Amino acid sequence: MKKTIIFIDGANIFYTQKKIKFTINWFKVKKLLSKEYKIRGIYYYTGIKEGDLKMKKYLNYLNKLDIQTITKPLKLIKDEKGKIIFKSNCDVEICVDILTKINEFDNLILFSGDSDFVYLLRILKEKYNKKIIIYSSRRTISWEIKLIVDKYIFLEDIKDLIKR
Repeated sequence: MKKTIIFIDGANIFYTQKKIKFTINWFKVKKLLSKEYKIRGIYYYTGIKEGDLKMKKYLNYLNKLDIQTITKPLKLIKDEKGKIIFKSNCDVEICVDILTKINEFDNLILFSGDSDFVYLLRILKEKYNKKIIIYSSRRTISWEIKLIVDKYIFLEDIKDLIKR
């Protein structure tokens, strides 16, 4: 089995779960992926509101599953209609952490369909000969991601195996 690390773009997966109308059970995901891959680490990235006890409880649950959580404060931003929204983007943190672990894995599993990762994924494949596997949804995966990766799995297709 090849050494594998797993990175989860929490914000992307949060919105993906809303679109696919089911919640992912990370214990089931870890168990499923452990059958096929030698997992060297699982990293979950997300923004967090100050005092958000529900999110802290969720992050504690992930930590108990031996999923390392990386957080940063959510930003308040006005949208085009002047409505204040919370925003978090951990793409840079994910990219930097993947690159700092470049010698620790052969396979990268990324839970995100965000096209912002295309440049990184291309470098990982072309320069470092890494295998890239994406877990996303038919409704949220970018076409650019589909073109560059070795394999992509739609969460809808494994719903019965990973649903909470």
